[in-house]
Formats: sequence, C-alpha cells, structure tokens
Amino acid sequence: MLQRKQTWGFLLGYQAYVLAFFVFLAAPLVAAAAFAFNDSLFPALPWRGFTLDWFFNDSEPKLGMFHDRRLLRGLYYSFVIATGVALLSVFVGTCNAFLFVRREFPAKNFLYIVMVVPLVIPGVILGISILVLASSIANGLEEGYGIDLGFLRPGIFLVVLGQFSFIATITSLVITARLRKFDATMEEAALNLGASRLRVLATITLPYLRPAMIAAGIVAFLVSFENFNTTLFLVGSETPLTITMFDRMAKAGSTPVLNAISFFLIVGSGLLALVSVVVQRDRSGG
Repeated sequence: MLQRKQTWGFLLGYQAYVLAFFVFLAAPLVAAAAFAFNDSLFPALPWRGFTLDWFFNDSEPKLGMFHDRRLLRGLYYSFVIATGVALLSVFVGTCNAFLFVRREFPAKNFLYIVMVVPLVIPGVILGISILVLASSIANGLEEGYGIDLGFLRPGIFLVVLGQFSFIATITSLVITARLRKFDATMEEAALNLGASRLRVLATITLPYLRPAMIAAGIVAFLVSFENFNTTLFLVGSETPLTITMFDRMAKAGSTPVLNAISFFLIVGSGLLALVSVVVQRDRSGG
C-alpha cells in the first residue's frame, strides 16, 4: 500500500513538473501573440478589445506589419539570407557527410572535432572574428594593391558567411547521422547490375538522404532567420528582420506591431518545424 502511494506521488509530481515546464516555455509566446490582437497602442494590460489593425492597418498610429515598409524590407532580407545559408549549408553538409562516413584520411577524427567546434563558440565571437578577418583582408588589398573587395565589407555576403560558419555544422551532423544508417549493399547491387556511380548516387543514395537534407535545410533556415548575435556584427545597410526589430525596440520601445511580427514568425516557424517532422516520419524507413 505504501509503495503504491509512493508510485502515485511520483507520477503526480512528474506530471506537475512536465506541466510547469511547458507552461514556462509557452507563456511568453502566448503573451506575445495575445498582445498582437489588443486594440491598444501599448502591448500591455488592460485588454481593450480584439483588433487586426497591427497586421493590416495602413495608417499611423496603428500601422500594421504588412504596411510597414521597414519591417517588410527586413523580412525580405532575412528570407534571402536564410535561403542562401540553408542551400549552402545543405550542400556542404552533404559533402561533409560523404567525406567523414565514406572516406579515410589522416587526422579524420581531429578534423571532425574542428567541424563541430563552431557550435560551442559564442555567436558574438564568431561575428567579431569574421568581421576582423574580412576587414583586414579588404583593407590590406585596398591599401597595398588598390583592389576594392566590397563584398568583404559588412553586408549580406558577410552575414551569410558568418551564419554559414556554424549552421553548416548542424546540417553536417544531421545528414551524417542519416548516411551512417544507409545499407551500402544497395549501392553495390546497383553497381553490379551495371549502373554508373552517378546514377546510383542520384537514384539510390540521395533519395535515401532526402528526408535528412530537407529537415537539415529547414533547421538551417530557421536558425539563420532568427540569428541575432553573429548577424549584428556583420550587417550592413541591408538589415534583416532581427536587427530591424532590435533597432525599432531600442528607438521606440515595445509596440504591438512587434508582437504582430512575432506572432507571424511563431506560426511560420511552427509550420516549418511540422513539415520537417512529417517529412522525416513519412520516409523514416526510406
């Protein structure tokens, strides 16, 4: 009897802990989303009624996010940067997966560790390091040879490079994990039947890796889209959304339009994450 009570007590305590944990995670998101629909000039209580003005209104003082040119421009730049980083990271991650799974070469384990290191380096350090290196190269070439490499100055190229420096590690790990589970005898059978290596790669190996590549691409897109620390030191005049929101917050304080864009991003990120889960589940036995 005592043991049964202890078991029930443990289960209730565990359930309470799980509930408190998820409430802790969800409460800030729910609050941010709720104030996006509050008919007030300030994202705070009391509740003054439901409105969609912070999304669709086209005039001040309730200029909606879909009519705020600066926010839309930041959203566009974030999309361009995240798309470029995702595509580049998936390509390099796939190449790294084949390199570390299928090849043997000197210092392989050491280089694998070096590949993982950017994940544990603070984004601020990565941003500063890349900025200093790129600026040093650009200044040296301009002063010594009169060559002006504008793409090494703060701007989209450096932002993509800075984010790629650690996001490529994430895609490499995801795709490598998938490739390690691949049955190489399938490739051997196709080769024995006369298929070329390129055909085997295109029809057997890459389709098997496709779920991991899609999932890694979605993760890379989301991580790039929300990145702030590294981006802050590398951004130029083409400011992505995170920097635009930070600048708006610093100058004007928190406004419901920022809650509206936050709600939009929460929904978008959730849908992309759901797509990633569905893709991997549908092809888990692929």
